[in-house]
Amino acid sequence: MGTATSTMAAKLAFFPPNPPSYTVVTEESTGKMRIWPDMRNRRDDEIEVVKIKTRRGNEIVAMYVKNPTAKLTVLYSHGNAADIGRMFLIFTVLSHHLNVNLMGYDYSGYGQSSGKPSEQETYADIEAAYNWLRETYGTKDERIILYGQSVGSGPSLELASRLPCLRALVLHSPFLSALRVMYQVKHSFWFDIFKNIDKIQLVDCPVLVIHGTNDEVVNISHGKQLWKLCKEKYEPLWIKGGTHCNLEEFPEYLTHLRKFVSVIEKLPIPNFRRHSLADDHKKEIPTKSTSWIGSRHSTECVTARENSRKISMDHRFRKARNSVDSSERARNSFDRLGEIVRSVRLCSVDCVKNPVAEA
Repeated sequence: MGTATSTMAAKLAFFPPNPPSYTVVTEESTGKMRIWPDMRNRRDDEIEVVKIKTRRGNEIVAMYVKNPTAKLTVLYSHGNAADIGRMFLIFTVLSHHLNVNLMGYDYSGYGQSSGKPSEQETYADIEAAYNWLRETYGTKDERIILYGQSVGSGPSLELASRLPCLRALVLHSPFLSALRVMYQVKHSFWFDIFKNIDKIQLVDCPVLVIHGTNDEVVNISHGKQLWKLCKEKYEPLWIKGGTHCNLEEFPEYLTHLRKFVSVIEKLPIPNFRRHSLADDHKKEIPTKSTSWIGSRHSTECVTARENSRKISMDHRFRKARNSVDSSERARNSFDRLGEIVRSVRLCSVDCVKNPVAEA
């Protein structure tokens, strides 16, 4: 029963676009890779397309949108029915309006990434993207915001639970676990996948949860419970009338997200003893479990003033929030983002279908 349910949950969780919405081409003149068709209007030096090897042997395709004035970098894990071809314009718009660098990647088996999608593959995929940011651009943990949309909340939470010095985490239409989307269960079972409910309390950084009140795939109760379990809560965004796939169309989405990034950017940067995920894997002892959830960092973030006085995160949020111009509105950017979401049809397939309804 357990194995069958786990296999069923995995099959229902992944719907890579078929055929993929893009191909990767290499320019003969420059040797640079590009996504085609890219439908973009940006300079060539602002977008980098790369192929990254994961520790499980697959090669994933990722795109990095550079913003010359950015201080923070968003690592975006998309939903289950998208690939970076469909997300291309949204990535570029978010990079511009949030003033961040943004890296998006395709899970194994998605787009032009090799392999087949699975829970464990997504964990290896996001880790590979994270390591690429650190090794290629020298991006530090305290400059990274993880963003997980729907199924992407799984790998984002997994990585966030292992990075005590992460800047922030955004959960967009997240779920408690894959099994809990299909059934009402009170406890976590070993055969469940993406057990976000068991990992959220391991996250040390500020967390923003965004969810639609009319989400027909993942009930808003999932987002609300995850938010309640956060150690460092940021004011959540419950979008009235929002469904699972259209939250970007609402003006408050970009307003709230931009405000969050502004607040996070103003928070003090902690000093810490650096620790890499590679160190964790070297220390891991193989077990019967296929999960790479294991040792968290042995060293935690410590600020210069931590030993002398404690400053609550809520207080810092209030202070930083007051400095943000509450009158800031960019209606044109909202409309533009909404048009993009509608045009690419990001959610043509439900993220986790109800097997009973399909029978």
